[in-house]
Amino acid sequence: MNLPLNRRQFLTRSTFAAAGVWLTSSAPAVVSPNERLNLGIIGTAHRAGDDLHHVSSENIVALCDVDANYLAAAKMNYPKAATYRDFRKMLERSDLDAIVIGTPDHTHAVTAVASLQSGRHVYCEKPLAHTVSEARRISEVAKQYNRVTQLGTQIHSTNNYRRVVEEIKKGVIGAVSEVHVWVDAVYTGTGLPTEKPPVPLGLDWDLWLGPAEMRPYSPEYVPKHWRCWWDFGGGTMSDFGCHYMDLPHWALDLRYAESVSTEGPPLSPFCCPQWMTARFAYPARGEKPPVKLTWYQGVKDGNKKNRPADFDSGGLPEWGNGILFKGEKGMLLADYWKYVLLPEKDFPAPPVSSRKDNDYETEHHQEWIRAIKTGGTTSCNFDYSGALSETVLLGNAAFRSGGAIQWDPATLKAAGNPRAEEYIQHHYRKGWSI
Repeated sequence: MNLPLNRRQFLTRSTFAAAGVWLTSSAPAVVSPNERLNLGIIGTAHRAGDDLHHVSSENIVALCDVDANYLAAAKMNYPKAATYRDFRKMLERSDLDAIVIGTPDHTHAVTAVASLQSGRHVYCEKPLAHTVSEARRISEVAKQYNRVTQLGTQIHSTNNYRRVVEEIKKGVIGAVSEVHVWVDAVYTGTGLPTEKPPVPLGLDWDLWLGPAEMRPYSPEYVPKHWRCWWDFGGGTMSDFGCHYMDLPHWALDLRYAESVSTEGPPLSPFCCPQWMTARFAYPARGEKPPVKLTWYQGVKDGNKKNRPADFDSGGLPEWGNGILFKGEKGMLLADYWKYVLLPEKDFPAPPVSSRKDNDYETEHHQEWIRAIKTGGTTSCNFDYSGALSETVLLGNAAFRSGGAIQWDPATLKAAGNPRAEEYIQHHYRKGWSI
């Protein structure tokens, strides 16, 4: 006799049917909002530890970390959770509903694709992947398996970002054709490490490298500075691009750039640059005009912040990192927490948010959890955030290839710049391809 499946049985069978054809067309299970999800967590410290905290309303049934010390510390807070060093072993469990990924950039794709193909919903830290081809692969697999996904661009859930999007979309400053985005953070290095100390007790160095080529361990890589190295991260662009370029992508309905050109210091084959400027050109979207977006990162020689010339001419108020929209009727200057319409004499002062600073992160994670339970969607699903991540990563590919890119998003080809192919298509260590 065929009895109806309960939710857990459905998800369990979905996991083992992931290799079959029926799952690709199935809808995610809809469950009671009061029933808690069974979550597996890949990465347990630093940013991953924050993710773990913000999903702790659910059942944390499995923890995975390549560092036994971090894993033991997380186990103290979640004593009932099983522990794993290798995420592939964790995914063999039959009771996991969803996966949270907080690993370094170079392992996002291998963990996300495997999690999606096992039938699980996925929350992944930004950027979605390490290269353009990986970001496209993840978004395609998410669509194929019809899972609920969310990129860890938690700033997307601030009230301030939402208000800026509303202002731009209702045309307060008119049609926007020019945007400037700047971040003064610096992630760089001076060359390959020369010292070769032993791997710290508890760290599985082979698993930490994952798809990256084997090389000696260095404390310059782990635990904090891996973003400085091309093999593991993408510098300032990869760290902050998905946060700051998210706002113009969202407000102006941008998706793929048609071209990108860059300038910066001499290229290092190993380390990300101290500063870089990238110029993206986007096509018109219906009645919306083409957009030119300029990205500025880092600090130039003489400790001068790399940012728009409007600051030097006195055309803007004193501001930290931010985004400047230039429209037909005026300008909008924003950061994570505030915005101002310019010239101020022509516009009313924006309202002051009453939302607490710590609310937005929990909301971003809870949006994903609610969507899993109700069959809904998220605002930073892998379709939207995949295109955003591709654009960010394309900026780095243009810089590393030393030339402008005329971009064809349908084929992932850079016309007129064959060297860019090396930085667009991902190269995997044997045994780690996706």
